[in-house]
Amino acid sequence: MVEFLSYFCMVVGLVFWFWGTWPLLGPRSVLFKLHTLSVADILGSIAIVFGLLLKIPKELPLLLLALLSLAIWNTILGYVLAYCARRSINQ
Repeated sequence: MVEFLSYFCMVVGLVFWFWGTWPLLGPRSVLFKLHTLSVADILGSIAIVFGLLLKIPKELPLLLLALLSLAIWNTILGYVLAYCARRSINQ
């Protein structure tokens, strides 16, 4: 059961990655595209790391550090990219 849940989380993570990439092809604004991509990327990455945590629980400290780093890094990177995109649009 844990094995199935682990693979399910990893597949959900991959679905989030592709779901966030798909709007890049649309005609929406750059900020909308960046927001969609960053949210889907962080959710997908967290789902994949959680699936790995279920698969190899002895690596708990390392995978928790990875989850924390993903949450902080992706959030800050999303804000920086949005700020740069907004600034280049206004010039």
